[in-house]
Amino acid sequence: MNRRSAGVHVRVQGVVQGVGYRPWVWQLANCRGIRGSVWNDGRGVVIEAWGEEDVMADFLVALRHQAPPLAAVESVRIDSLSSDCQTPPVGFHILSSNEDEVHTGIAADAATCPACIAEIFDAENRRHRYPFTNCTHCGPRFSIVRAIPWDRGNTSMAGFSMCRRCAREYGDPADRRFHAQPNACPQCGPRVWLETGDEGSGLVAGIDAIKHAASLLEEGRIVAIKGIGGMHLACDAGNEGAVRRLRSRKLRHHKAFALMARDIAMVREHAGVEAIGEAALCSPVAPVVIFPARGRRLAESVAPGQDTLGFMLPYTPLHHLLMAEVNRPLIMTSGNRSDEPQCTENDEARKRLAGIADAFLLHDRDIVTRVDDSVQRVMAGRLRTLRRARGIAPSPLALPEGFRDVPRVLAMGGELKSSFCLLMDGKAVVSQHLGDLEDAASFAEYRRMLMHYIGLYDFVPEVIAVDAHPDYLSTKWGWRLAREKGIPCIEVQHHHAHATACLAETGKAVDSEPAIAVVLDGLGYGSDGMPWGGEFLLADYRESRRLARFHPVALPGGNRAAREPWRNALAHLHACPQWKYWRVRYGKLDLLAFLEQKPLAALERMLEKGINSPLASSAGRLFDAVAAALGIDREQVDFEGQAALRLETLAQRVTEPVSGYPVAREGRELMWPTMWQALLDDLERGTEVALMAARFHRGLAGAVSDLAADLCHENRVATVILSGGVFQNRLLLEMVDRQLGEKGLQVLIPEKLPANDGGISLGQAVTAALNNG
Repeated sequence: MNRRSAGVHVRVQGVVQGVGYRPWVWQLANCRGIRGSVWNDGRGVVIEAWGEEDVMADFLVALRHQAPPLAAVESVRIDSLSSDCQTPPVGFHILSSNEDEVHTGIAADAATCPACIAEIFDAENRRHRYPFTNCTHCGPRFSIVRAIPWDRGNTSMAGFSMCRRCAREYGDPADRRFHAQPNACPQCGPRVWLETGDEGSGLVAGIDAIKHAASLLEEGRIVAIKGIGGMHLACDAGNEGAVRRLRSRKLRHHKAFALMARDIAMVREHAGVEAIGEAALCSPVAPVVIFPARGRRLAESVAPGQDTLGFMLPYTPLHHLLMAEVNRPLIMTSGNRSDEPQCTENDEARKRLAGIADAFLLHDRDIVTRVDDSVQRVMAGRLRTLRRARGIAPSPLALPEGFRDVPRVLAMGGELKSSFCLLMDGKAVVSQHLGDLEDAASFAEYRRMLMHYIGLYDFVPEVIAVDAHPDYLSTKWGWRLAREKGIPCIEVQHHHAHATACLAETGKAVDSEPAIAVVLDGLGYGSDGMPWGGEFLLADYRESRRLARFHPVALPGGNRAAREPWRNALAHLHACPQWKYWRVRYGKLDLLAFLEQKPLAALERMLEKGINSPLASSAGRLFDAVAAALGIDREQVDFEGQAALRLETLAQRVTEPVSGYPVAREGRELMWPTMWQALLDDLERGTEVALMAARFHRGLAGAVSDLAADLCHENRVATVILSGGVFQNRLLLEMVDRQLGEKGLQVLIPEKLPANDGGISLGQAVTAALNNG
């Protein structure tokens, strides 16, 4: 047996601080009799270790391929230590960290681990029913950190001094709470209480506060609950009256509510759970996962007009304790009025949620960073992120080779579903979902978060990247920062950014061959200054060229067309050569009767003269037009994609094969008159609405996949990218993906980042990094 001694210097990079990596290494070394030390520095974790060669080989394999639950190892670099360079220490030690920890990753918040769950339900444990129980493997991270390095003094736990027993756990490398910065217990940590407006009840503190909150929920009350990343508004999801009151008070009339279930068994009572989705639910991320609904035992108003439900499991001890007291799922929706940022502070919640919540379940641990719940869904056989937030952000994305030596880029993202991105050292840090910047409070939060990230990562950008739309607030702010810092600002076309974000997250090399990018969304500023939204691009990281498109149709009233679907139906019909004939031929249809009630003459003059009616190749508005024609949310919608979502829901109810509506192609444009002719004929025949919705989806999917395949053949390309918010339509995505696969093409679809505008900041960053100078 080989007994020669070996010494190594190891550098581990990634998310390896504040996640129990050093005590894990300490235990790994001690159980093997390895001598040495481990410490944090500005780039990650450093290990110096000595031991017999065969033992060291096993140790190094473990460093590469194993890690604590919350760690994310990006690289392990190993160098030999000369036998005479240093005397090996006795034993293995955890050393104090260097002070330059600013370049390391911050871990995302993590759902309560099984060991901590067991403790809070163990009557003999000192943390029995303590709603802030955590350890190195779980609990708040990103949401409580104010600055770096990651230690208690730089978090919102700074005001809670650990008691003797907690301090002993914190200092013991063999304990799973070693250096767990939020470590606390009922004697020394945060506390929870319930505030009600009921006469005579007032303030309820401690364990009883959670039980009292549960009883209020079962009575049909609405309770505001302070969690890790913000406030939730909760009510009994089986109580139709309570759900309707919540919708009325919150001014959220149609958008589905997220649900929390006690355990996976409760989820299965109400939804069809796939294995991939179940694994996501039970992971440290604990996102909202969208599943097919099963049965109708919950209130109809939970998800009106939809056949899916978004479930999450409890991810804090407070949630576990609350859910243990109720017998049905609870609605857990953002604690805000519709479209506003989620409340995070107690006083803010008391003020902004007054009139919505009947009671407030609060605590005294500050939320430093607002983080919404992440949302995911299984589509085309993989788990896709629809909203990147709690449990995921700010975990970095490792970029392909070629991005390590590029300039540092700050990418500002878009206007809706905004995020920003910091590109540095071969990785990208994409912020959590920050909402729609059209809302003043959301834009203020966007700017605050931008400064927070820059401080956390000690980030000094060398280039700023923005969307090409001159009126986006993120674009204007990017140009302002670039001028202040005296650095370049690079504009990246919206749909090109969609494509390159997908290239980057799927690991395509910098010098990889171009792909055909099919990007379908609502609107994005085109390279010709016109609104785009149904695009076929030949794209690589550095440049893109538009090869084909959806035929442009006017948007009567401009932005109003996004809120009033009937406008798009009118515009599409008016754009068809047969329109005047159709007004007579189909004049008795409900659709035509509806349109005749509008100021049709004035609207037609607007369309003919192009007055406040820009032409747009928008896929999103096409879906709105078809939905309006079928009588779905015809008059007005409350949120982007509302009509399209209901159209998809109806189409998915058709399980038998159907023929698609014909979509013509003229040159490099998909044309709509033949589709509209077939649809109007179906309306006249009284065809079932669900069948018409299915025929529209099938016809569109076939037209898109055929055109993409032809473009691949013409340009000798074998890869197709599918991105843009319209591809969050599961039915359309899976049909196009399957048809392209059957044609022998490789299909790339976003997974880690949303296909909608929440992902374009990454695309902006990688494109600007390669195009600078």
